[in-house]
Amino acid sequence: MKLEKLVGDRFRERPSDCIVDSHALMVRGGYMKYVANGIFSSYMPLKRVTRKIEQIIREEMDAIDGQEVQFPVVMPASLWQESGRYESIGKEMVRFHDRNESPLVLGMTHEEAAVQLVREYGQSYTKYPFMVYQIQTKFRDEARPRAGLICVREFTMKDAYSFHTSQADLEAYYDTCHKAYERIYARVGLPEVLSVASDSGMMGGSISHEFMLLTPIGEDSIAICTECDYRANMEAAECILHNKRDAVSEELTLVHTPNIHTIEEICAFLHCDEQTSCKAVVYQRNADDHYIVLFIRGDLEVNETKLTNHLGYDIHPAMITEESGLHAGYIGPVNLSGDFTVLYDRSLENRNNLSCGANVCEYHYTGLDMRRDVTGAEYHDFAKIQEGGICPHCGKPAITISRGIEVGNIFQLGTKYTKSMNMTYIDSNGETQYPMMGCYGIGVGRLAASICEAHHDDHGPIWPLAVAPWQVHLCAVRADDAAVRVYADTLYEELQSKGLEVIYDDRKLSAGVMFSDADLLGVPFRVIVSPRNIKQNIVEIVSRDKRFSVNVSMDMAANEVLKIVSEAK
Repeated sequence: MKLEKLVGDRFRERPSDCIVDSHALMVRGGYMKYVANGIFSSYMPLKRVTRKIEQIIREEMDAIDGQEVQFPVVMPASLWQESGRYESIGKEMVRFHDRNESPLVLGMTHEEAAVQLVREYGQSYTKYPFMVYQIQTKFRDEARPRAGLICVREFTMKDAYSFHTSQADLEAYYDTCHKAYERIYARVGLPEVLSVASDSGMMGGSISHEFMLLTPIGEDSIAICTECDYRANMEAAECILHNKRDAVSEELTLVHTPNIHTIEEICAFLHCDEQTSCKAVVYQRNADDHYIVLFIRGDLEVNETKLTNHLGYDIHPAMITEESGLHAGYIGPVNLSGDFTVLYDRSLENRNNLSCGANVCEYHYTGLDMRRDVTGAEYHDFAKIQEGGICPHCGKPAITISRGIEVGNIFQLGTKYTKSMNMTYIDSNGETQYPMMGCYGIGVGRLAASICEAHHDDHGPIWPLAVAPWQVHLCAVRADDAAVRVYADTLYEELQSKGLEVIYDDRKLSAGVMFSDADLLGVPFRVIVSPRNIKQNIVEIVSRDKRFSVNVSMDMAANEVLKIVSEAK
């Protein structure tokens, strides 16, 4: 490929609307073009990167007996009504009607389609286990697309679905797929990706893991123990606390606290710290605005994923009105009356001598004893795990919080979809059973962006050889020089004849512009032909990561380049 024919412009200035490096470099390098919010077109360099990623994924899925299929982008709403998700999923899923007024959806995930594909086939236990996968375009109407390809609305994803006749078989295959994912990330140049326990969310199921690339620009928070191998998404991480109870409980005392509303203000007023306070966090049910009042220790934050999972329905932060019977800033667990769902975080269990709202404007209590004053309370884990918190596995206060990009996920779905969609098989005893499912996803574009995020410098991407758009970038500096032109053209043909992927820049431009474009394309190896090199009978071979630079004789150049690329593989 000659660079002068490559569609897409490259430029030096960072776009003002690009908040992360991978997005900025891909726009500057002519990889992608904005179409609409969270929707991009791909130029040839990015398409070559994603095609190589897809091939690695295919090889690893085929190696664990995966069968590639293709599900439709547009599906009838009836499939999603069978599973129950047509109503439960919110605005993220696009719903519309065709000309016959038949309700349809755009596929944002394909569990329903997978069950529909194989439920007639899988009617006997003799057909199991099996796995099907696809690499397909999907659409999810994200509320806040950001960071280029890292969080988009239209995306390409590999999703796989396995079917089993026992939990043991599902777990064994889940582990097999987990290892395959580790190989995929190593092969594409991200061996540092971590597997973390996660919340299953709308996918359902009991066990799930996310694969995270740790980076400050990640939108997920990861709890990692420095003393053991515990790793979990903050949404799923259990908050372990050692609740302390004072030997003597103070009396419950009403205190006038005028013009005080926040937990910080009340603790300053009472000269106590936030760990000895009980605060109220109020939500409303999306369906009917019913109030949920959650009491938690003052220094902790509510994990809304845990709360939603416990409640079994979607919620939003409350708008507290005068008619609600709640007094914002003064809500407490004593003498609270009204039609509310009241919940207690276990950070309050058995605690005493706490401050809290008195459910009267401008008044708080001190001396709250949860065991004495709030009888019958049930305590659950609703809190976010904290930096320095106690590890749920080893019990040591060694939790650190890091940011990460989710580059894949796997789920043990169990019978959630097969049961709701009435997929059954006859077992060896002649009994009717529901098969168990696993689900395994990787976002291809997000993975490409994550590789760029992990491997770049100020000048452009540094693509790992396995996914680089080309293997060799041939630069003919001063292509208007006859000797340079003749030799560079010959070398270009020779490199291609040896099976190497070459992008050839023979434009009549300055070396600075040529090398700047080469940096933005991020090809692993650069071969430089110039008048000075010709005079010395050498060709310069430089790695994009600047780790080595070597001069080789002109007559051995093609063989040396082939050797370097082969060794790098």
